Amino acid sequence: MKGLLLAAGQGTRLRPLTDDRPKPMVDIAGEPAIAHELRWLRQQGICDLAINLHYRPEVLEQFVGDGSRFGVRVTYSLETEILGTAGALRPLLPFFRGEWAFIVLYGDVLTDLDLASVLEAHATSGADATIVLTPADDPTRAGIVAFDETHRITRMVEKPAPSEVFSTWANAGVYVCGPAVLEYVAAGKAQDFAGELFPAMLRAGRHLRAAPTDAVVVDFGSMERLEVARGLFGAPASVGQAGGREATC
Repeated sequence: MKGLLLAAGQGTRLRPLTDDRPKPMVDIAGEPAIAHELRWLRQQGICDLAINLHYRPEVLEQFVGDGSRFGVRVTYSLETEILGTAGALRPLLPFFRGEWAFIVLYGDVLTDLDLASVLEAHATSGADATIVLTPADDPTRAGIVAFDETHRITRMVEKPAPSEVFSTWANAGVYVCGPAVLEYVAAGKAQDFAGELFPAMLRAGRHLRAAPTDAVVVDFGSMERLEVARGLFGAPASVGQAGGREATC
């Protein structure tokens, strides 16, 4: 399969750690976070990977190279201006066209999730996209998602006010995207998945599926969350070594 690793953000909440490097290059267990992410993607069978770059791109590109030492093949997409999480797909449309599905992983997310069951459910349900969900400690700081008894998503809101909280399930920053997603990529402007592209798909009646999980999912985009990630993914035999499954590339 193909995947998109979102790595263009500046990581302002992690400064000064990100003064000289993009967010996925911050240290976790003695190596950049992206090393953990690349190994996880490889374990899930994501062999061809696009990585979007903007801030300090040379640091990440020098470390990852062509991806061969992580068992993947990497294509870089340099953004002179930030295109947003969904807008990152615009220059990569030729890369993803023709795929039955592809994976999106946010560059500040570490997880031990096994995608096999998520991919199977995505395929059998006929969903246009599947969004992995994780329990929200504080729904007002997350993108929350509601879904029905068939796991069809009915509503999504980014960082609601306390009086507007309708779910305790949060967007985990891991997606399975079908071909229909590419139809909703905006031309000529920045665009995000959670705030714009997925809501547009919902309004159009597209089938978005929820994949709630109790797997470990950590967004390390703040200093507090980075320490959580370092505690959970800090040892070679820790939860950070996703499952025992190794897909073939």
